[in-house]
Amino acid sequence: MSNPLDAYRLRARVQAVVDAEIATQEAVLAEIGADMTPFVDLVASLVRGGKRLRAAFFYWGYRAGGGPDSDAAIRAAASMEFFQAAALLHDDVMDGSDTRRGMPSAHRRLAAHHAAQGWSGNAARYGEAGAILAGDLCLTWTDEMYATSGLPAHETARGRELFDRMRTQLMGGQFLDVLESVRGWDGLSAQERVERARHVIRYKSAKYTVEHPLLIGATAAGAQEGDLAALSRYGLALGEAFQLRDDVLGVFGDPEATGKPAGDDLREGKRTVLVAQSLASAEPDEIALFDKLLGVADLDDEQVAQLRAVISSTGALDRVEQMITEQAQAAHDHLHSAQGLTAEGVATLESLIGLSTARSA
Repeated sequence: MSNPLDAYRLRARVQAVVDAEIATQEAVLAEIGADMTPFVDLVASLVRGGKRLRAAFFYWGYRAGGGPDSDAAIRAAASMEFFQAAALLHDDVMDGSDTRRGMPSAHRRLAAHHAAQGWSGNAARYGEAGAILAGDLCLTWTDEMYATSGLPAHETARGRELFDRMRTQLMGGQFLDVLESVRGWDGLSAQERVERARHVIRYKSAKYTVEHPLLIGATAAGAQEGDLAALSRYGLALGEAFQLRDDVLGVFGDPEATGKPAGDDLREGKRTVLVAQSLASAEPDEIALFDKLLGVADLDDEQVAQLRAVISSTGALDRVEQMITEQAQAAHDHLHSAQGLTAEGVATLESLIGLSTARSA
């Protein structure tokens, strides 16, 4: 199959809906004044790009459940992109990230504008406040777009409980990630560290990236209980594989492809499965190196290379790659255990497994 993101012109149609929504909301905010233009531009620049995976999982969940192609289905799917934008805007503030998709992150852009204008107060605080509010706007627009998608009212209502659950659980997952970063792993066994990292993955990424958009779409379309259960298992397995790939790219990725500096996850001190697997097999001097360098914001290239060498030499990278392979296979098996999904939906969701896991960005 060709790129499933382009079937039925999915990406182009999602982008058209996103652009139209930005224009609509810009007109709403124009009543306040011209100061709103750069505020909306923060969101517009962020939703202009991206892989559109969350929209694709909603759309193909809906189609797999028997729903037809329609502009309403595309609009409902596009609402997932604003939810993703909200998560990214907030995430970058919490992580203190300088870049996003090869550009300065929203809070850095606002801070730079503050400084250039010579305004009073703290530029960094201004940037963070603006980015948080932009993320909140995206959450509001997500709800508006889903509610006004044009899908039949009974379909929207069927998916509503999961839609609300997705938004609530992501916030819980984000807080869990923050909590994990401060309480540390002292006193935990190697297996407990891996399990805690995987627990964060499930609620911070796997559910809202794959499982929930997929299930909202399939539930709206009227998929049967057994098929929804199979899609849930597929979504969780693939969502974990997706995030594990992100963790690998966060340490070993090419900045030209990822849009973020090499080793940024190490500078942010992310307690990932990759780090947990490294510590499980590391020698005392290697553990000491991680204790010293992990989470140091100004790590230089040589220090990043030292941590990468430990991750590779301990076999952690190989083990995580194996986990990705295993989870991708599990997603395949769960998908094909469903009995009532459309053949086209299953074929497309199958092709999304490779697209989600064998990637460089």
